[in-house]
Amino acid sequence: MAYKITDACIACGACAAGCPVEAIKEGAIYEIDPSACIDCGACADVCPVGAPEQE
Repeated sequence: MAYKITDACIACGACAAGCPVEAIKEGAIYEIDPSACIDCGACADVCPVGAPEQE
């Protein structure tokens, strides 16, 4: 299952920088493209507020 970024996102960009497949796009809160996400958890590992969660 792909990861999803919750409303806890503070838009710091750590998740996008940590994503090995560039599945995360910048916005008011960051968004993960579920079709590109490889479910590796790198985004969750680097997020300081725990915003990425598995769907």
